[in-house]
Amino acid sequence: MTAVETDETGPIAVVGCGTLGASWAALFLAHGFDVAAYDTAPGFADRMLASVARYRDQLAELGPTGTGRLEICETLDQAVSGAVFVQENAPENEAVKRAILAELDARAAPGVIVASSTSAMLRSRIVADCGTPERVIVAHPFHPPHLVPLVEIVTGDAAVAERAAAFYAGLGRRPVILRREMPGHVANRLASALYREAVNLVSEGVASVADIDAALCNGPGLRWAAMGPHMTYHLGGGAGGIRHYLDHLGPSQVRRWESLGHPDLSEAVKDAIVEGVAAEAAGRSLADLEARRDRALIDILKARTEVAGP
Repeated sequence: MTAVETDETGPIAVVGCGTLGASWAALFLAHGFDVAAYDTAPGFADRMLASVARYRDQLAELGPTGTGRLEICETLDQAVSGAVFVQENAPENEAVKRAILAELDARAAPGVIVASSTSAMLRSRIVADCGTPERVIVAHPFHPPHLVPLVEIVTGDAAVAERAAAFYAGLGRRPVILRREMPGHVANRLASALYREAVNLVSEGVASVADIDAALCNGPGLRWAAMGPHMTYHLGGGAGGIRHYLDHLGPSQVRRWESLGHPDLSEAVKDAIVEGVAAEAAGRSLADLEARRDRALIDILKARTEVAGP
């Protein structure tokens, strides 16, 4: 059973319509769902409409060209009324999240999943004020969610987790269900571990910011687009696979772990990173860099095959 099986004609409520909300909305629309959008920010509608139009053009390159209808709502009740799924994207602030999720839980129809986009907060804390917390989940995307397939799902109910996973899979996403909650979930913890060492390499003067970035995206990053670290080392273990790798090359990993840094984000380190990023950007604006990123993501998605995928 999917989250929308009982009323496939109903809209999806998108609450919080900044960059993330607009990206979600474009994805839903491109897969044929109507979207009811609500935000408290003044003038959000014009910004959202422009972003959604751009994102839908990008999605069309990848196939989805559904004709869902976008409705800009003036009240939260209007957005949630009749919704078959709720995607919340409020600011990353625990008090704000707790309040809006409690309100959405009170207003959404019984059984409708309320999904919160949070990159680091614990589900158990942000659902604390909900009357029916079992239907309120964490569904953390990687930015921008209309292009990056990952959705990390944290629930307190296995059946709800499966419903949510089926719903996102139907949108061409790759859901990952956490067996237990963890600050930062899975992907951001992996990214944080990597970024800590990237900062450490800057702070120790090992290489420039641009060369550190280049080392990642021209080396392991290429493999990681097709397979994760465990499968990478499985293939690196020769005929014996991952067991041989762990038995014979695992000690070298342990030695590297022991040498990893624990940098502080001192003002000097922050200045070095800012200056390095400016040099790497080479005068390109944020808008230009975002466009180049999205172009690269689209091209990668068109070309890639997951080694361990279906």
